[in-house]
Amino acid sequence: MGYSSKFKVPLQGKQSSKLESKVKILGYVDKNDLAALYSSAKVFIYPSLYEGFGLPILEAMNCGCPVVTSNRGSMKEIAGEAAVLVDPESAENIASGISKLNRNSKLRQEMAIKGLKRAGDFSWEKTALQTLEVYHRLIGK
Repeated sequence: MGYSSKFKVPLQGKQSSKLESKVKILGYVDKNDLAALYSSAKVFIYPSLYEGFGLPILEAMNCGCPVVTSNRGSMKEIAGEAAVLVDPESAENIASGISKLNRNSKLRQEMAIKGLKRAGDFSWEKTALQTLEVYHRLIGK
């Protein structure tokens, strides 16, 4: 039996079997398998209510996978113009965002290219240098 929306309403009959044949809920995935999954996915869907940073969004983008993510907080900031942003509390809005990318190969390709470029704006080296700069300012160097 499948589930729908934030209220965990069981899906019944045709709706459930239709979804289950197209959606795989994997649970824990070993980090060594993530790149292959992102690279082979048609769309990465991440409608989180809250994230401290949104690393999975960048991981997907870095693999050329188009992203549907939350229009809130860090997800919106990290994604920029390189993802389809949705209201994470609206099943209809999430479905619309998924459908938008699923049905439009040109938009998927555009988002994949924008995502690769956006992911390139972030790196651990850049993060470390910016953190060091903050420390230097704090101690007066």
